[in-house]
Order: sequence, then structure tokens, then C-alpha cells
Amino acid sequence: MNTTKEREISKIKLAAGRERMDKIVSLCKRRGLIYPSSEIYGGLGSCWDYGPLGVALKNNIQDLWWKEMTQLHDNIVGLDAAILMHPKVWEASGHVEGFVDPMVDCKKCKFRFRADEIEGTVCPKCGGELTDPRQFNLMFKTSMGPVEDRSSMVYLRPETAQGIYVNYLNVMQSTRLKIPFGIAQVGKAFRNEITPGNFIFRTREFEQMEMQFFVKPGEDEKWLEYWLEERMNFYLKLGLKKEKLRLSRHDKKELAHYAKTAYDIEYEFPFGWKELEGIHNRTDYDLSRHMKYSGKDLTYFDEETGKRYIPYIIETSAGLNRTLLTLLVDAYDEEEVEGERRVILHLSPVVAPIKVSVLPLVKKDGLPDIAKEIVAKLRSYFIVFYDQQGSIGRRYRRQDEVGTPFGITVDYQTKEDNTVTLRYRDTLVQDRVLIDDLVNILRERVEA
Repeated sequence: MNTTKEREISKIKLAAGRERMDKIVSLCKRRGLIYPSSEIYGGLGSCWDYGPLGVALKNNIQDLWWKEMTQLHDNIVGLDAAILMHPKVWEASGHVEGFVDPMVDCKKCKFRFRADEIEGTVCPKCGGELTDPRQFNLMFKTSMGPVEDRSSMVYLRPETAQGIYVNYLNVMQSTRLKIPFGIAQVGKAFRNEITPGNFIFRTREFEQMEMQFFVKPGEDEKWLEYWLEERMNFYLKLGLKKEKLRLSRHDKKELAHYAKTAYDIEYEFPFGWKELEGIHNRTDYDLSRHMKYSGKDLTYFDEETGKRYIPYIIETSAGLNRTLLTLLVDAYDEEEVEGERRVILHLSPVVAPIKVSVLPLVKKDGLPDIAKEIVAKLRSYFIVFYDQQGSIGRRYRRQDEVGTPFGITVDYQTKEDNTVTLRYRDTLVQDRVLIDDLVNILRERVEA
């Protein structure tokens, strides 16, 4: 294949990817998943609000991750550390000195770019001349207390991991855990990104799902392999397409200063293969640095050998917002049904924000009353949506768009034999089932 043809194919794929992302962004706003932040004031760059269905989807992902990490492992516990931490934490971690990106500005259009993403010295937007690169620290600064000066300066945390490291001794002593053990945390982090974008893929305010696993030196590579397999399997459980996932190992040039070995779980987004989660062997770097800067002994006493050592750390670090975007991209589909365009989110039932819709065929003859009784019966077990507005076909389409996997229709036969139609989103198959069997049937389908 010649270079010209390769470029043309690349342009076509890029345009198709942009079109797909535009449709997903439009769907998210239209159906109450994600809104631009402060939209009535013109918005705020790369900040987003999660609507009723978006927050439900986000909570479902978080709950599944939390269950996977803590409930299913007897040696992993949870933590919720403060966003604001002592400034020394970020000196010890290397963020004050090294958490920087090279930045350039266009002298003509004033647009700002990361220098490592630009080839040459010409602005890719307007062709203007670019400034020389300069370093830009990505941490947000604020002040604590009534006086704003250098002594009152603190940072909004750029990651959640450091809150785990500084609490490592507290957690170990209060829980009596022995190595190997892990500490899991979900929380907000903030980065003053130079070029955020691709919807919620890279934002300035985001949520991380991180687990730090403390191990004996010498056993670190064994545990790294274990967590690589565990974390890849998690995304398959969420319903992501296997062919869209891959492991990518960092070469020596890509390795962070703290890492001995590092992998990314990558997903093929409409804008290319990008990181979904990082799994890193951080060695004893973090605890050693905090020992040095705090003066506290953070070594672990091994009762079997009678020796002390600084544990190595295997980190699994995923973005909650990015995982949500991945699910939307993976699930979005369009098809023609009876001459009409059908938009579907093929979300797994386990993460879908609404599990089942209940729809009376018409708004009369007592059908809405029966439908509302079914809603009351199901509500203790599932998030249920009741809808009686519009044609039954249109109501089905609305639920398909937000990924509701099951639809229940109450019709005139319901009044005769106490059965309803159970519709499956992905296959459009409709089964006739007894109302009394609905809870068990739906629980079985959701758990499967």
C-alpha cells in the first residue's frame, strides 16, 4: 500500500471516528448522561456534569470495581483519603519538581499545545510561529487559611495514590494485615492539563479507581503478572469487546521515574488506541521517599524471617470517567429496523443505569394501574423506569438509546392471564412470562 493511500485511509478513519464521537456526545446530553459544566455561562473548559443516567452508570461501574477489589479479596481493604494533603507529600512524591509537561504557544492564534505532541516549529492550526518549549506544572494550587501567602499554599491532589502511601502504616496496624495486602481507593483528582479533550477522555477534574498492593521484594514480578490478568478480566466482565483491548508494555524510554516495569491496558477508541488503565511495579520508591521526607519508619517487619524491609508496590490505576466513556463507545450502535434508524447502547445489564422499563400498551382500561403495581414489585431489586407517553415503538426506542436491557409491556392479555411481554433489547425477542416470575427471571438475566 502506498503512502498516499495510507494517508487517505487514515483520514477516512479519523473522520468516521469524529462522527461517532459527535453522536455519542449528542446522545449523552439528550438522554441525561453527561452535560457540559456551567453550560448556561458558556461552559468551562474540559469540565463535565453527570446527569441522572450518567451518575447511575458511574456508580454502577464504581460499585463493581469496589466489589472486585475488596469484597472478592480478603487481603484488600478500602480507604478514602483527603483531597487536600500536606504540601510535603507532593515534594516527596516528586510532583512539585517533576510533574510537568513541556508547553508551547502559537504567537499568532495564541493556541497552546503540549510540545511533545507537535512536530516542527509551525502551529498546526494556523501555520504561525511557535514559542520555545517551557515547563508547565500540572498541579492546581490553592491556599488554606485566612492569609494567602506561600506558607498557606496547598495543592489539589493530582492522583489518589499518595493518600494510600501515607496511610500505609495506619491501615496495616488497624487491620492487622500481613504482606501481601492491598489498599483500594476511589476519589477525585485534578490536573491542569494543557490540551484536554476527546470528550471525557482527558479532563481537568476526574475520578480515579486505584489499588496499591504491597508485596515482598523479589515477589513483585509474580504479583505484577497476577494483576495484569485480573485487571484485563475485569473489563471483559464489564462487557467490553475482547478484540478492542490489548496490553502494551512500556519500553525503557516510556517508563516513569518510579517504575521498574509498567503496562497499559489499552482500548481502541474512535481516536485510536489509548490507555484505559495502568499497572505498574513501583518498587519501593514511594515508601522510601516518604520515609526520607517525613522521618518516619515505614519499613515492614517480617515475622517469618525476623527482618525488616521496605515493601514493593504493584499499582493498578484506572480512570472512572474514562472507563465510563469506554463503555459508551463500545456499546454504541445503530441499525435499521422496519425502515427506522435504531440507536442502541449494548450496555451489559450489570452496568446499565436502568435495568428494566415498564410500559402499559395504552393509557386506559386499567393497564397503567397494573403496570405501576409491577413497578412497585420490581423497585426493591432493580432501577425501574415507567413510561406511558407516546407509541409503544417510540418508548422502546427511547430505552434502547440509554441501554435499558429489558422492557416489560402490559397489554390486554395481562388482564386475562396475569402475563406480560418481556422484551430483550439486543435481540428484540419477546417472551410471554408470568408477573410472579419477573423478579427471578430478571435477577438471573442481570447476574448472567
